[in-house]
Amino acid sequence: MSTGQRDLSALSDAELLIMMRDGEQDEAAFVTLYRRQHDKVYRFSMQMSGSKFIAEDVTQEVFLTLVREPTRYDPERGCLGAFLCGMARNYVLRRLGADRRFLAIDNQDGDGEMAQHMEQADPHSDAARAETVESVRRAILSLPEHYREAVVLCDLHEMTYEDASVILGCAVGTVRSRLHRARKILLDKLRPVMEAERQRGETKNAGCLV
Repeated sequence: MSTGQRDLSALSDAELLIMMRDGEQDEAAFVTLYRRQHDKVYRFSMQMSGSKFIAEDVTQEVFLTLVREPTRYDPERGCLGAFLCGMARNYVLRRLGADRRFLAIDNQDGDGEMAQHMEQADPHSDAARAETVESVRRAILSLPEHYREAVVLCDLHEMTYEDASVILGCAVGTVRSRLHRARKILLDKLRPVMEAERQRGETKNAGCLV
């Protein structure tokens, strides 16, 4: 592979893939894409599986597939990030299908985002926040797969309903319905945590008045 010195960071994903396909600075083009998309694919895999090891394996497999078959991506069907997450979804589900046991949450990478999209703990209490993040993470992982996918894609990765529908292979209305149901389930699961946080806040405020 050639490794010219041209700065490729300003090129679009589609342009970089064309370079990979045509063998023009293909190594540099791949490295640029990898740096641009790696974190998104890893976080998605981690949030879907709850396992650092699965997330690492899936991310590696996704980018190996991209190297082998760059022409699989069709820009008319959505952005490259959605396409890569779609591949990651298939690999994650395959891994989960091979081992249906509950996967322990063994890594914290990227999970701080979950707390930003759900009820927050006392921002001045690291211990309380960590407890809330853990509760949110476990609640998301306990969702049925089709609900968990909707939450991870739309709430955590902030994808549009249209991009999520391409990844999941279903209608936009189905994505909306699943997301609505998933949020309701999460609210029910997290209500005790939210109530505990409310009570902690009341106790703290009462202490300040004494």
